[in-house]
Amino acid sequence: MFEPSDKPRVFGIPVGADFPKNLAEGLRARFSDRPPEEFARVELIVNTRRMERRIREIFDQGPPTLLPRIRLLSDFGRATHAHDIPPPVPPLRKRFELIRLISQLLDAQPDLAARASLYDLADSLAALMSEMSGEGVTPDTIEALDVSDQSGHWERAKTFFGIARDFLESVDDTPDAETRQRLVIERLTEEWALNPPQHPVILAGSTGSRGTMMLLMQAIARLPQGAIVLPGFDFETPDHVWDALGDALSSEDHPQFRFRRLMDILGMQPNDVVPWHGLDVPSETRNRLVSLALRPAPVTDQWLAEGPNLTGIEDAVSDVTLLEASSMREEAIAIAMRLRQAAEDGQTAALITPDRMLTRQVTAALDRWDITPDDSAGQPLQLSPPGRFLRHVSRLFQQKLTSEMLLTLLKHPLTHSAEGRGDHLLRTRELELYVRRKGLTYPQPDILQAWAAARDPEDQTWAAWLVSVFCDQEMPGECDFAVRLEGHISLAERIARGQVPEGSGELWEKAAGREAAKLVAQLRENAQYAGPISVSDYSDLFGAVIANGEVRDRDEGHPNILIWGTLEARVQGADLVILGGLNEGSWPEAPSPDPWLNRKMRHDAGLLLPERRIGLSAHDFQQAIGAPEVWLTRSIRSDEAETVPSRWINRLTNLMSGLPGQGGDTALQGMRQRGSNWLKLVAALEDINPVEPAKRPSPRPPEVSRPKQLSVTEIKRLIRDPYAIYAKHVLRLRPLNSLMKTPDALLRGIVVHEVLETFVKEVSETPENLTEARLTEIAHDVLAENVPWPAARALWQARIERVAGHFVQGEQRRRETAAPIAHERQAKSRIDALDFTLTAKADRVDATNDGQLILYDYKTGRPPSQDEQLYFDKQLLLEAAMAEQGGFDDIDPTDVAAAIYLGLGSTPKDEPAPLEKTPAAQVWDEFIQLIGHYADADNGFTSRRAIHSDRDVGDFDQLARFGEWDITDDPMPEDVK
Repeated sequence: MFEPSDKPRVFGIPVGADFPKNLAEGLRARFSDRPPEEFARVELIVNTRRMERRIREIFDQGPPTLLPRIRLLSDFGRATHAHDIPPPVPPLRKRFELIRLISQLLDAQPDLAARASLYDLADSLAALMSEMSGEGVTPDTIEALDVSDQSGHWERAKTFFGIARDFLESVDDTPDAETRQRLVIERLTEEWALNPPQHPVILAGSTGSRGTMMLLMQAIARLPQGAIVLPGFDFETPDHVWDALGDALSSEDHPQFRFRRLMDILGMQPNDVVPWHGLDVPSETRNRLVSLALRPAPVTDQWLAEGPNLTGIEDAVSDVTLLEASSMREEAIAIAMRLRQAAEDGQTAALITPDRMLTRQVTAALDRWDITPDDSAGQPLQLSPPGRFLRHVSRLFQQKLTSEMLLTLLKHPLTHSAEGRGDHLLRTRELELYVRRKGLTYPQPDILQAWAAARDPEDQTWAAWLVSVFCDQEMPGECDFAVRLEGHISLAERIARGQVPEGSGELWEKAAGREAAKLVAQLRENAQYAGPISVSDYSDLFGAVIANGEVRDRDEGHPNILIWGTLEARVQGADLVILGGLNEGSWPEAPSPDPWLNRKMRHDAGLLLPERRIGLSAHDFQQAIGAPEVWLTRSIRSDEAETVPSRWINRLTNLMSGLPGQGGDTALQGMRQRGSNWLKLVAALEDINPVEPAKRPSPRPPEVSRPKQLSVTEIKRLIRDPYAIYAKHVLRLRPLNSLMKTPDALLRGIVVHEVLETFVKEVSETPENLTEARLTEIAHDVLAENVPWPAARALWQARIERVAGHFVQGEQRRRETAAPIAHERQAKSRIDALDFTLTAKADRVDATNDGQLILYDYKTGRPPSQDEQLYFDKQLLLEAAMAEQGGFDDIDPTDVAAAIYLGLGSTPKDEPAPLEKTPAAQVWDEFIQLIGHYADADNGFTSRRAIHSDRDVGDFDQLARFGEWDITDDPMPEDVK
C-alpha cells in the first residue's frame, strides 16, 4: 500500500473536511486498482465507537467491497499478547478503597478536608493516579518536585499522596483501565519491535494528547506499513508559527500544538505531513482566515503582516452566521428554529457545545415541534426519574421523616407504580391537604393512622403501607456499606411497587431504569471494598456515584438533528454545524481546579497541563468552523451577569474588523446581520397578543353573602385590605400552609403567649415565683416542647431572657393596683340591626381594686402606636367596648380603666390604647358605621385599600392580580352574583 520510506508516514486531513468520509475515500482511492483481499488486510485503528460506526456506514453506502479490519484502542487489551496482564480493577473498587483510607485520615486529621468531599477527594486522587500511570510518571518524580514556595499546600497534599503511593507501587498487579491500557500498548510495542506486521496498520483520528496514545502512534510510525492520519491538520500554518509552538507552557492552548509535539517526537518537520486525500474543503479562504486569527501570541504583528494578503473574505464567510442573543433562552430558541428548518429541508445539522444547560434548553425548545434531537451525552442519570427517586429514598435513612420528604416521594412517578397509581395519587392529595391544614412538620405513624381511621378501609390499608415503608427508617451510626446498600435498594423497590407483595414497579424499566440497575449492580459488586460507613457519608457517596452516570436512548432521537460534545464532533461531519455557547467559561471550559498539583508542578512532572483541554477545544473550534455552513452563537448575558465572548470569537471578529480593505468589516456585518434576522424571527415567535392588565378589584357581593361575623383581629384587615376579608369569608378561601412548618412570627407569638400565661397563673398562686429566673425556666420548658428547631429555640430563649427583666418589673407594678381574673377569655357582641357578631379573645383581663377592668394583649413584635390604633388597629379599643357592654364570658359589664399592649420585641415597650381620645362608646359607634358600610351592597371590598407599606404581602394578593395594578389605580367595582 505504502512505498518504502525512511521517515514515518504521517498524513493529514485538512481543517473543515469530513474526517471519516475523507478517510474512507482515501482508502478506496489507494486500493482502487488492487485486489479486494488486500483491502481486507488493512488494519484501521480509531479511537471511538461512534467513529467506527460512521466509517462502516460510509462503506455501506457502496460500492460493494471487502472492508478493512476496524479496531478500537480498547480491542488491544483482548489480544493474545495481553493475556497475562491482570484485568483492570473496576473504577468503583479503587475509589471505595481510597475512601476507606481517606476517611480514616480525616478522622485523625479533620482539618484536612470536609467529610462531604470524601468521594470527590477519592475520585480526584484516583484520576491523578490514573493519569500518572498513563503518562509514565512515578511517585518518586512527584516527590522530587521543587515545592519551596508551596509548602503549606504541599504538606497537605503529601498526606494524601502517601495513600496514593501504596496503590501506585502495586499498580502492575491491580491496574486500573488507563494503567492496563498503557501496559498493553508497551507489550504490543515490544512485540512489534521483534515481529513487525507486514500488512498496513493505520491509526486515524487521534491528536496524541494522552501519553498512551502517543506511545501507540510512535510504534505504528515505525512499522513497515504503518501510517498515522491526523484530523484537522492546518496546512496553512507557516513555518515560523510551527517553530513558535515548541514550548508547552506558552503554546499548549493552540489548536495545532499537539501536532508540533508529535513531529518533535517522531523527528519530523510539519511540512513532512502529506495530505491524505487531497485538500478539498468547503472554504480554503475561511481556513486561512481562521488559521491567522488563532495564531499564538503575540499575534497582532502577524495580522498586520499577513492580513492584507487575505482575499475573498466575504465569500469565505457567506455561509457563516454570528448570532449574539440577549440571553441563553433567546440563543436556545434561535438554535432550535434553525435545527427545525434543517429537519424540514433534510439537512444533517449538529449543535456542538460543552454547555449542557444550553443543550437542555435547545432540547426543550425543539419539543414544541415534536423534535427530539439525538444527544450524544444523553441525560444525567441523577436527573432521570430513577436517579431522583433513589436519591430521595436514601434521605429516609439519614434524617427524621418530614412532610416534605414524604410528599416528594409519594408524588414521584415511580412510587406505587406497579398498580393502583390513580388511587394512590388521589389519597396522596387528600393526605397533603390534611398535612398542610394541620401544619404537620413530622408526620408520625399515629397521626397518619388517625387520619386514615376516619376514612374508608382501602384508605386505612394504604396508610398502613405508607407507615411501614416511610416511617422510622433512620439508620444512625456506622454500618457496613453492603448492608446500607441492600437496605436502600430494598426499600426503594418496596416504595416503587406499592401495595403488591412482589416486584419493583417501574423502577428498573426503560433506559433510565436499566442504567440505574447497572450502576446498582456495580455498587453491589464492589461493596465489599467500601467497609463501614455512616449514613451521611453513604448518602453523599451514592449521590456522587450516580452523578457520573448518564442515560441515552440511541433510537429515540431524530437521525439528522444531532447534539454533540466536542469529543464526538472531532470525527463527525454535518451539512450545518452550530457552535453554541461561545463564551469564556463555556467554550473553552474553565480548567477544573486541581487540589493536588499546580500548573508548574504538572509541567515539571510531565503531566498534562490545564491548557491541554483549552488546546483541544481550540482544535475542535478550528475543525468545526470549516464546515459547509456554520453558526457561531453566544448569549450576551447569563442569568447572573454580562458574559465575555470566547477568545476565538474575539480574535476572529477583531481580525475581520481590522481588514476593511479586504472587506473584512463588511463580511463581519453580514455575519451579524444574518444572526439578527434569526433573532427577529425569535421575537416574532415569542410575540404574544397583549393582554389587558387586570383592574384593581373591588367586588360587591350581595348582602346575603357578606360576612356576618368577624373577630376583632380581622377588623384591622377589613380597614386596610377589605378584599382579604372578601376572599376569606365570602369566597371561603384559605391559604395552604407550607409543608415545612418554620419558626415564623405566628409560632413565636403562640409560644410567648403560652410562656407568659403559664408564668402569670403560677405567680397568682405562688407570688414568690415572680422572678426573672422562674420566667426563663418556664420559657425553656415551653420552647423544648413546642419548638423542634435547635437554632430557633436558642434564639427565642435569648429573646425572652432579654425582655424578662422588663416584664417582671412591669408585672410587679401591675399587681400593685390589679390582679388577673381571666386568661384567653372569649367575648362576643351583637349588632342586631345589621345581623352581625363581633368576637374576641383577650390574652389577659385584670380587675383593679375598685372593680374596673384592665385588658392586656401580648405583642412579640412592635406594638401599634396610638395613631395606628385610632385609625387602623382597633383590637384593644373594640375589646374595651365589648367589655363595657358585658360581651366577655362570665364577666359583668364593667368600666375599662385601661387597655394596654405589652410589647416584648427587641425594644420592650408598653403601649396603652387611646381610650381618653376615643371612649369605648365612641369606638362602638364608629365600628357600627364601618360594618354598616360593608353591609351595603353598593360598597365593594377594595384590595389593599389602606395597606401599611407597599412591601406588605397579603395572602390573597395573587388572587387580586396585584402587580398588574398598583395602589394609585382607582378600584373597579364589580357586582358578584
